[in-house]
Formats: sequence, C-alpha cells, structure tokens
Amino acid sequence: MSKIRVLVTDDSAFMRKVISDILSGDPEIEVIDRAKNGLECVEKCKQLSPDVLTLDIEMPVMNGLEALEKLMVDCPVPVVMLSSLTREGAEATIQALELGAFDFITKPSGPISLDIHKVADRLIERVKAAAAVKGRMRRTLRPSRPATPEPTRQSPIPAPAPLRPVQPVINALPRIQNNGKARLVVLGTSTGGPKALQNVLTAIPAGFPAPIAIVQHMPAGFTKSLAQRLDSLCQIRVTEVTDGEWLEPGTAYIAPGGYHFEVQQVSGKLQALLHQQEPRGGHRPSVDILFESVSRLTNVDKWAIIMTGMGNDGTKGLKQMKEFGPVTSIIEDESSCVVFGMPRAAIQAGLADHVAPLEKIPELLCKLLH
Repeated sequence: MSKIRVLVTDDSAFMRKVISDILSGDPEIEVIDRAKNGLECVEKCKQLSPDVLTLDIEMPVMNGLEALEKLMVDCPVPVVMLSSLTREGAEATIQALELGAFDFITKPSGPISLDIHKVADRLIERVKAAAAVKGRMRRTLRPSRPATPEPTRQSPIPAPAPLRPVQPVINALPRIQNNGKARLVVLGTSTGGPKALQNVLTAIPAGFPAPIAIVQHMPAGFTKSLAQRLDSLCQIRVTEVTDGEWLEPGTAYIAPGGYHFEVQQVSGKLQALLHQQEPRGGHRPSVDILFESVSRLTNVDKWAIIMTGMGNDGTKGLKQMKEFGPVTSIIEDESSCVVFGMPRAAIQAGLADHVAPLEKIPELLCKLLH
C-alpha cells in the first residue's frame, strides 16, 4: 500500500522538523517536503500534489488562512490546521474550518511548542483520516456576499460574510399547538461539524419552535468562538451554553469544550447541566451523554440529528432515546459527510428514521416539527 504523502508547513524551522519527525515515525506516512510560509506552501502543493497538508495559521508572506482560501480554489487538498489556544487562534481556526480545512490540532504551548509530542497521536490520526477524503475534495467558488439581508439582531463579534448565500428554508413559522409538551432538538457532530453546523443553522428561520442542544467535538476555548461566529450569521440565536441556563425555543446551545452537556427538567422547564466527569469514548463533551440525558426527559417531543464525524459517538445515546420513548432521528447521508463514521454507525444500528444530505436537513427538520 502506498504511503500518505504529506507536506508540512510552518514558519518555525523547529516546528517543521518536529512535526515531520512525528509524521515520518508512522510507517503509513511519508513527509515529501516542507514549506516555511503560505506562498511557498501553495507553490509546492501545485508541484507535488500531496495527499494531506499540515498548515500553521500565523506565518509571514502569506498566512495560513490566505493560503487555505487559495488552495481550496486552485488545488484542493485535505488540510489539517495547527492552531494556538488563544482567542485569536480560535477565531482563525473557525474561519479555516469554514474555508474547507479538514480538521485542526492545537499546539499545546503556543506557536513554538516544545511539547508538541503530547498531541502526536492525535496529529497522526487526523492526517490519516484526512487522507481518506482526498478523492472527494472539490474546487470551490470564491466566497461571495449573501443575496439575503443580514440579520437585524446585533452580533457580539463582527464577522466576514458566509461562504455561500443562505436562505432560510421557511420564512415564517406558524404557532403550533402541541398539547403543552416541551420540544427539544439534539444534535451531535465532530470532524467537519463546524461547516456543517453553519449550513444547517443558517437555514433555520427566526421563530423556530424548539431549542437546539448541540455537541460539537472541540477543545475548550474554541466552542465559544464557534458559537459567536454562527450567531453572527444565523437568524436564530446561537450561544455557548452555560450551566443552569434555561433552554428557550429559537436558540441553539453549543456545549463548551471540556464539559459534558446534559438537559434536565425543572418544574417542566428544560435546563442545561454542565459537568466535567470522565470523557466518554475519548470525548468531553460527548454526544452519547447529551442524548442519554434527553432520553430521561418526560412529556417532551424530541428530534435527534447526527452529522459528520469520526467514530460512533451518539449511537449508544440515540439507541437509549428510542428505548425510553418516541424520538425522530435524522442522520446525515454519506454523500455530504466529511467523515461518515458517526452517521454510518447510527444507520448500521438501525436507528435512522430519515437519512438526508446536509442541504436537506434544515427543511426536513422544520417539516417534522410542523
């Protein structure tokens, strides 16, 4: 079997060497070259056609975001970003994922991380997963401003225009009688999730009649930037959930990185419960833990969505939801998944009521709720 050919890009000679040594230590990976800035990276990608690219964000001449945008148009390649744990690094990483980066790894201690070996296994795992999607990479159009007006609600952070025009799937939602029952949508996703969430949440109209509880696998420090970015683009409110917060219709609540997110009932109302118990399947937050908590809720109409991601997080929780009472599930179709792992596991377990490509999920969800 041929090796995965990787181009390593970082402005630090030390980081280029250490990252190359980590990747070359795996028998399935070959580092074919290194680049010291974005411009050199783009040129070498055109010449060498690597299977995967690792890309730093902060670099001279051409930074990682500029290089990524150019690559996605001229010569698409799966990209694993290396990001710092600063607010600026988190915001840039969210932009990179929107632009088409496959996934990201956080540098443990800043741009020059002498302890980068701490994330060696994760880096190798991401590179191998990225290589598996190379054949599905497509050239993209350059970003354009949306044809629809910007939401009038003020956003906490100004943000650039979304990557593609978005149009809510329903312009106005009627008030529906539901016999006094609360409603709740739960959603789990991982690799490819930030961009998938943007596609789904920007197409949901204001007045959506249920809260949406979301687990996106992400480290602490990044989920807040993700929520703020999505909030600036959506007609519904999007926020990083806080412990004890009441869940209201028309709002999407994203679990903070490093915390499990459960939903509990207090006097018939839905409330967020956050905790830092042990990771489940290597994840904190865990989709299974969110779904299992929702399975215990009574007198609540429930909808569950599983989208792109590695592994099988969410399958056990969805199974428990179905065992404990009625729930309607929507699973993302393989055709639109960045990684089909989580959706595949749910489908193979016989838990899918509806299987739909990403662009059809918002419309299907709105129809099911009405």
